[in-house]
Amino acid sequence: MKTISLLCLVVLFSTARVAYAQNEKAAYLNSNLSISERVDDLVSKLSLEEKAAQLMFESPAIPRLDIPHYSWWNECLHGIARNGKATIFPQAIGMAATFDVDLMQRIGAAIALEGRAKFNANKKTGYMDRYAGLTYWSPNVNLFRDPRWGRGQETYGEDPHLISRIGVAFVQGLQGTGKYLKVAAMAKHFAVHSGPEKDRHNFDAVVSDYDLWNTYLPAFEALVTEAKVEGVMGAYNRTNGEACCAHSYLMQDVLRDKWNFKGYFVSDCWALQDFFEGHGLTKDRKEAAALALKHGCNLNCGNTYPEIGAAIKAGLTTEDEVDRNLKELLPTRFRLGLFDDGNVMSDTITTKVVRSPEHLDLTYESAVKSVVLLKNEDGLLPLDPELRNLFVTGPTAADAQALLANYYGISDDMRTMLEGIASNVSDHTAIRYVQGNLLDRPNVNPMDWFSEEAEVADVTIACMGITQLLEGEEGEAIASPSYGDREYITLPPHQLDYLKLLRGKAKKLIVVITGGSAISIPEVHEMADAILYAWYPGEQGGQAVGDLIFGKKSPSGKLPVTFVQSIEDLPPFDDYNMQGRTYRYMDKEPLYPFGFGLSYGQISYGKLSAEKETFRKNDELKLSIEISNNSDIMIDEVAQVYVSKVNRSELDPNSSLKAFKRISLSPNSKQKVTVGLESSAFSVYDSDGNLQLEKGEYEVMVSSSAPTQRSLELGAPHWSTIRIKVK
Repeated sequence: MKTISLLCLVVLFSTARVAYAQNEKAAYLNSNLSISERVDDLVSKLSLEEKAAQLMFESPAIPRLDIPHYSWWNECLHGIARNGKATIFPQAIGMAATFDVDLMQRIGAAIALEGRAKFNANKKTGYMDRYAGLTYWSPNVNLFRDPRWGRGQETYGEDPHLISRIGVAFVQGLQGTGKYLKVAAMAKHFAVHSGPEKDRHNFDAVVSDYDLWNTYLPAFEALVTEAKVEGVMGAYNRTNGEACCAHSYLMQDVLRDKWNFKGYFVSDCWALQDFFEGHGLTKDRKEAAALALKHGCNLNCGNTYPEIGAAIKAGLTTEDEVDRNLKELLPTRFRLGLFDDGNVMSDTITTKVVRSPEHLDLTYESAVKSVVLLKNEDGLLPLDPELRNLFVTGPTAADAQALLANYYGISDDMRTMLEGIASNVSDHTAIRYVQGNLLDRPNVNPMDWFSEEAEVADVTIACMGITQLLEGEEGEAIASPSYGDREYITLPPHQLDYLKLLRGKAKKLIVVITGGSAISIPEVHEMADAILYAWYPGEQGGQAVGDLIFGKKSPSGKLPVTFVQSIEDLPPFDDYNMQGRTYRYMDKEPLYPFGFGLSYGQISYGKLSAEKETFRKNDELKLSIEISNNSDIMIDEVAQVYVSKVNRSELDPNSSLKAFKRISLSPNSKQKVTVGLESSAFSVYDSDGNLQLEKGEYEVMVSSSAPTQRSLELGAPHWSTIRIKVK
């Protein structure tokens, strides 16, 4: 009996030891533990070779631990990209033109929903390669400082405040607020990066501390400290001598230490190769791997980190550095619930949400709100759907490419502008379409059989502009002779020639322009009776343009970039000094000011009031203004608050956007709009990146665009101003 009891005790003890060992071994799978405990446990179970491999963007499976392969690289700049069907929203620059923070958060949430659905479907089919994961390398919050930069279309414009607010909203929509991230967003490209595209692999962007902190970094800071963005991507170029993917000041002093960033840092793709091939900072791939690891580049998109083992053997880095980077990288996979199958509610989302009616309505709404009315001579727009004869022409009228921009998904319901226009006219309207003109080069056959159509038509609509074939990333803009950047910022000259032919014949000429940047169009402004700037408006963009032309909707988009008169008004492209750039520092009169955009309604701004005339540190200044819609139609308006120092120094901006609010106004109605300004509105970053309140007298202006004489000449309502003393 005693022998049997003793045997039972031994068995129980052995079983307990095995159970304890198994539980200890699987601690990284225990969702009741903290993420840091789970990460530490997982790292402790990996060999050096396995650790190094997990620092690659294609992280291989570890079968002995039941860890599947994971591909970190995915994109969702304006919808799920490069992974089949998805809702295609307007390009980022177009979404910024909505000045609608709530809309951006809803778009982010819709994209996250489609992303989870596609991820779940991919898991079932076993397809987990590139563009199938939940780590989305979006948004791009670089500042669009020069219209020649082809990738500027991916950004939210030229103003740090606008970029910050739109970017924060998008990231919050993507990531959500639950225990698990919906998807993981990323702020890129950290930190001073906006062309030239061809030179990015060897270029050094030299900036002053003032411009670095007051122009280039605020959006990144907002995404990290407010939105808690999960990832940050380093740029290809150097900044002030150091590679952006191995930058001691930016990556450690600022990002990790000052902003307390807790996510993961990834190199831009094959950027580490530029260390030795472009920048001359290292001799070879081993040294590049060691340099990047040392500065906290946690993940390598490229082919450099396979040399980590050799770098350790050569004494260039250590296993401790590998562990440190891995422990900064892996928490993202845990926050996404990738080790907690069955416990994540998002795991039940199906592909029924992909391109759902609600998401199609959302992309249509965003397209409508993004289109900017630049001119409307004598109230030509909106057109009467019953008009007798209409001529539609131009290289982008029936071109789906003009809707897409770059980093796009696939839609089976693309609405071109021709389709959107045709859907609005009556059955008895004689509508004629011919392309008439090529996109990127003069017609081979010089015969003009087409402009005669304009002579017959009551109205001619010319759809002109550019597409991602002419501007974009270096490898994608296949019709660009300058690697995606723009050597000239006008319309292609042959398109201008065609417009001149049309203007000579047309009774009324409406020009619709697609593009992802500020196109200098003074000649078009003189020729056209009305101009709509459509950006790259997404899959429903053509329908939105058609509905706007015929008055089902009223235009409400605002320019997120300044349109200059000519390229001569710009500093050299490779000069990163902000003086002379953007509305904040330009001394030249613009063609169209930042924030500008007309409406079909008659808008007026009342007297601006403030609850106090003196402002002190940590105060909040509440502003109130009455905005009126003096017309018989429903309209949207974006009230914009600008601050300007009365006695400006050489470095101070002309004015800076500090707040904005989109409102809807019923016909013949008024609305009191209230906004608040905090100390940051009257502060400047010092060289250490600390906001310092600057005492003095300020003009605070509420307006429909950046407060310039040009905006009044173009028909914008006069702004309202008060003076505030900051003590």
